Amino acid sequence: MEKCKIILIRPEVSMKSALKQMDEVGYKTLFVADDNNILMGTVTDGDIRRWILKGRNLNKSVRLAMNRRPVYLKEGYSKEDAKNRMVSRMLECIPIIDAKKKIISAVWWVDLFETRIKKRRLKNTPVVIMAGGEGTRLSPFTYILPKPLVPIGDKPIIELIINKFVEFGCKDFYLSLNYKAKIIKAYFSDLEHNYNVHYIQEDKPLGTIGSLYLLKKNLKNAFFVTNCDILIEADYADIFKFHKEKKNDITLVVSMKHYKIPYGICEINNGGVLRGIKEKPEYDFLANTGLYLLERNVLTDIPDNTFYNITDLMDGYIKKDKKIGIYPVSEKSWMDMGQWEEMQEMMKKCGVKIE
Repeated sequence: MEKCKIILIRPEVSMKSALKQMDEVGYKTLFVADDNNILMGTVTDGDIRRWILKGRNLNKSVRLAMNRRPVYLKEGYSKEDAKNRMVSRMLECIPIIDAKKKIISAVWWVDLFETRIKKRRLKNTPVVIMAGGEGTRLSPFTYILPKPLVPIGDKPIIELIINKFVEFGCKDFYLSLNYKAKIIKAYFSDLEHNYNVHYIQEDKPLGTIGSLYLLKKNLKNAFFVTNCDILIEADYADIFKFHKEKKNDITLVVSMKHYKIPYGICEINNGGVLRGIKEKPEYDFLANTGLYLLERNVLTDIPDNTFYNITDLMDGYIKKDKKIGIYPVSEKSWMDMGQWEEMQEMMKKCGVKIE
């Protein structure tokens, strides 16, 4: 029961707090129980994601989003029954209850199979990595190394990004290059790898996605686009499934960000008359992480050899009523190394010791 305690949550706790708990314990499922540990339901990151997509408030209690008919096992369960339920529902853990529905323990996937749940595979899904920027926010480091090769521990950031996609079966990677392109090519020419690396070369800066016009003849299916300075801990296969089910032209992966202003914020009327003061207000935002999934037909809307940002594309799509969706991930699922402070935080999350 000791291990089980870390994934118990009370029904009145907010969904924002539930997400924080998931991040801290490393599990995507929590058991909702009352003060006597009577099982009331389960809540997953997917349940909360669907809540967000409905535009609802994260300060509401998990009671409103939980699954009220959870899968559970009774005392004396058979190992075979537990395996069957886990495999059929792809569950990482199942609560064990007594005759009064009190949670007495739990069984984890690794307890039964001695391995992690096998990741769903992405077939024929290319990945484009925008790796041509100068990385000025990381200077003077990037005076010598291009930003994609900045090391996070014993590997450069671009290799960590690629390895995340390889876990889901991606094999074809297109690197959009400009600044210090020869160094990046030299690195991959010496690196042993079991995936394909292709290059597209900018002759001049083309914005965040302008260089994609060079791929109009290469890409035949929906494809991921990612910045070269971020890591996203998420189920990429689920992002793809969500994108297809929603029939999106573009899907943005967004992160929930919480900010607390450490000051009293003045609210004024016209003419500068004070209306009131909000003491240390807190705000929640959905921030663009820099990871996208695009349909192949999007490439036809990218102008040739022109400076063009993804925001230009999305602004045009909004005006044309084309479908742009969002896929939320938790704050800790997004790691960014765009600035020194953020890079140090990424290193910590990746287990790199910083003296």
